[in-house]
Amino acid sequence: MRVLLVGSGAREHALAWKLAQSPSLGELHAAPGNPGIAALGSCHPVRADDSEGLLALATTVGAGLVVIGPEAPLVAGVADELRHAGIPVFGPGAEAARIEGSKLFAKDVMSAAGVASAASLTEPSLPCVVKADGLASGKGVFICRTEKELAAGLRAASAFGGEVVIEELLEGPEVSVFAICDGRTAVAIGAARDSKRAFDGDLGPNTGGMGALSPVPSLDDPTGLVAQIHQPVIDELARRGSPFIGCLFAGLMLTERGPRVLEFNARFGDPETQVLVPRLEGDLLGALAAAAVGNLPSNPLAESAEAAVTVVLTGPEYPARSDYAGVPISGLAEAEQNGAVVFHGGTAIRDGRLVTNGGRILSVTAFAPTLPEARTRAYAAVDTVSFEGMRFRTDIAAVAGG
Repeated sequence: MRVLLVGSGAREHALAWKLAQSPSLGELHAAPGNPGIAALGSCHPVRADDSEGLLALATTVGAGLVVIGPEAPLVAGVADELRHAGIPVFGPGAEAARIEGSKLFAKDVMSAAGVASAASLTEPSLPCVVKADGLASGKGVFICRTEKELAAGLRAASAFGGEVVIEELLEGPEVSVFAICDGRTAVAIGAARDSKRAFDGDLGPNTGGMGALSPVPSLDDPTGLVAQIHQPVIDELARRGSPFIGCLFAGLMLTERGPRVLEFNARFGDPETQVLVPRLEGDLLGALAAAAVGNLPSNPLAESAEAAVTVVLTGPEYPARSDYAGVPISGLAEAEQNGAVVFHGGTAIRDGRLVTNGGRILSVTAFAPTLPEARTRAYAAVDTVSFEGMRFRTDIAAVAGG
């Protein structure tokens, strides 16, 4: 099978890395891809949100499956354009992708489906959470415990445009639970926990994610959570005439009153994919292709017993700036010789050299029988990588649970 993978980040590199291992893969193409993906397949200079360009490319390469990684093209309806042309797509159409594209829409779906989430507040009441309603690249959520934080959160959320959502502040451990969906059925594929704040100790602004771990301590099997949370949402979206085909990712808070949904995402997470997908045993391509045509088996994939930890390496001013470009990178071969896998996020080739080209530059992932061992291996690999201004958190997976 010829596959077209849409996107250019570390999530897409991790997906490409796993898809390349499939016995059913004929050719792997990516648009636009990155230098890491280019080592596994052919990259094409087509933007992820260029539906006409992607349709032309998919037709030219004879893609039997298109896998869309980022949220923006999904919300924009790129999957719809491809499906209308008869091309199988793993990724929801625009209406189903509103589960991520609008928090107010997600609230409405959850209410109709009987899925518990954080209570909405008509007026701010400290402590609370302020959220931008639309897409914000993981940077549109603001925890407010003081009047000063509330004022800043309201300003920042409003700056994204659109509605502002205010919710109660929930307490408890967070977990990201993933399911592959074929429009009718949601099948659990695993769970992960990411670290969103920019600095050690969970301090600083929210980011797209500074690191992740999988499996999640104290969560032996996410199947029950998928049955309780994902499946009712899949049923409700199907009832509305917008079946969800793709990866449904629920960010949950495990409160004393039970699990509560913080957010839904309509795709694989980043950096969660970098720890989750490498732990999957079985043919990921086969599972995604089956879901795309509405014929997902009940247990297409299993989780490895090994643990994984990812540490994200960023530019010096991330998340305030995501345009750290042109700085030479070294040490990747040494990191991989130490047993890690380095997924490219924001990189490019300039004059034959690998250089920075974004905010989150690399994701360094290591595996071991236990999380503490995986953490040790990940940071040992990080120590071999170098670029001027490189920044990372030193406490990813330092404490059980995160």
